[in-house]
Amino acid sequence: MHTDLDPAAHAQARRRFWALAVGSVGVVFGDIGTSPLYSFREALGQAGGITDAAVMGVVSLALWALILVVTVKYVLFLMRADNNGEGGVLSLAALAEAAVGRRTPLIFALSVTGAALFYGDAIITPAISVLSAVEGLRTVPALADHISQGMVIGASIAILTGLFLVQSRGTAGVGRWFGPICILWFVAIAAIGVPHILANPEVVSAISPHHAVNFLLHHGLAGFFVLGSVFLTVTGAEALFADMGHFGRWPIQASWLFFALPALVLNYLGQGAFALHHIATANGQPVENADWFFQMTPVLFRAPMVLLATMATVIASQAVITGAFSLTNQAIQLGYLPRLTVLRTSETMAGEIYIPQITLLLAIGVVLLIGVFHSSSGLAHAYGLAVTGTMVVTTCLAFIVVTRKWRWPLWGAIALVGPMLVIDTIFLGANALKLLSGGFVPVAIGAALFFLMATWARGTDLVRRRSERDTPLLADIMPILASRSVHRVPGTAVFLTSDPSRTPGALLHNLKHNKVLHLTNLILSVRTAQTPRASPAEHVEIERLSDDFTKIVLTYGYMETPNIPRALAGLRKQGLKLDIMSTSFFVGRRTIVHAPHSLLPAGMDRLYIWMSKNAADPIDFFRLPPGRVVELGTQMSV
Repeated sequence: MHTDLDPAAHAQARRRFWALAVGSVGVVFGDIGTSPLYSFREALGQAGGITDAAVMGVVSLALWALILVVTVKYVLFLMRADNNGEGGVLSLAALAEAAVGRRTPLIFALSVTGAALFYGDAIITPAISVLSAVEGLRTVPALADHISQGMVIGASIAILTGLFLVQSRGTAGVGRWFGPICILWFVAIAAIGVPHILANPEVVSAISPHHAVNFLLHHGLAGFFVLGSVFLTVTGAEALFADMGHFGRWPIQASWLFFALPALVLNYLGQGAFALHHIATANGQPVENADWFFQMTPVLFRAPMVLLATMATVIASQAVITGAFSLTNQAIQLGYLPRLTVLRTSETMAGEIYIPQITLLLAIGVVLLIGVFHSSSGLAHAYGLAVTGTMVVTTCLAFIVVTRKWRWPLWGAIALVGPMLVIDTIFLGANALKLLSGGFVPVAIGAALFFLMATWARGTDLVRRRSERDTPLLADIMPILASRSVHRVPGTAVFLTSDPSRTPGALLHNLKHNKVLHLTNLILSVRTAQTPRASPAEHVEIERLSDDFTKIVLTYGYMETPNIPRALAGLRKQGLKLDIMSTSFFVGRRTIVHAPHSLLPAGMDRLYIWMSKNAADPIDFFRLPPGRVVELGTQMSV
């Protein structure tokens, strides 16, 4: 019976769809959903005076940013450029590499730039989101005189410290509340906007783009500054693409088009209508910029709205922290970063991981930012540049995918991607004006991480080439290994190597120093595919080299974490009998030392040595049983 004729299957599919749609509201839209807290206020504050034309222009720019950048570019276009269901800048880079057939310098530079800038976003988002929510306490009449900015800063740091402390417990327990809380948030922000729209219906005409165009034409440089702040309305757009693998394309698209987007439109129109009302009742007096979001909330509901906003911003912060974990895991697998300690926090959800080093760095960065900038308005100057940079990178990678993988003609690719790149570049230029007033923060973070990743990739490539030069081919040494003159001992030896065509260094040292071989020897290599998850067909390659030597290549996707003992246990079905208690894992421990004439640029050599020393132990990374591991060390100079 076909599934489309089975009512039970239909009902189950609908339930799953709605469950994913609700979940996506809680994870995917947390960042972009909390941007009304500060984006309209910051954009209007850059207009050089609050007038009817300024309000209508800012609202129109915000609405069209949501339409062109989020809806057209991400929801309708980029979500089609997925890598086996996975999105994000590194997934798109892997797709581009597969389309071109190799990792070109351009693709490498784009992917590392996008990944590095994302970390800047991951540090700023929790700080600005939670600060803007807690600042709402100062709009509650009963609390306004008792809440100082110092108290706001202290409360924000306390909330975020608690959030970072619970990361090791995983998000499974609280994750089920994300969707309902964010649904309530979107309903609330729409509800507080509607009464003001009904009171000032002329604000609806801001949907016409001529208001945005007229504003930019008549405000000169100020209009460009406003454009930079308007971009704050779309800062969570990358999450739509990056989290596609968790929820699927259709649930995210449906949640955005029919729920999140309408709620955001109603809220921005409501803030604009509220500002127009203030201008009309000012009797010609200048109107000061205000916290429009909380001020337009009825006084009776203002304190509950602050509480709801705080929960929503914590969820937005959690989403970007989880995204940083996922991106780091991908970067490790793709060779952009050294091995780090990756811990699983769920037995059932593969995507739930915890990386202690990243948590500590993010926590330190967030606290420092709050301590330096003090307020969400101060942080708004630092926000945006990292996101616009990532968006430019994403568009460039999409152009490569469209032309090389989809085989579109050049004129068609330019016609589609060209306007998107123009819009991204304009937003990048507008945010670049904030470089000296705070925009240098994500640029500095991104530059440092780019140098870090480039150093690791270049150093690893140099070590690989040195190793190939100094290590004989496995095929050349097999006659010696097959010789019965070498003493044999019972059991199985597994020799790990990064290049399955070369003789593992641990095997050579074992022969040289111990002068023995086991009765069964496995040459094991782990490689990373350009797909999120390896298919069963490519997961294992087994080649019988001789009666006592077998070569095994395990392939993992860049979203997976290798587990060698589990993989070897699964090979019993293919005739490979392995008793883990009589198996020894031989790991080559390579110590990198400084060479008098290093081939790496100045600074890179010592940084690479430091990174290699602090990389996670391969025993832990590959889940090897510690009591069955033998390490044999060598030195290599770079």
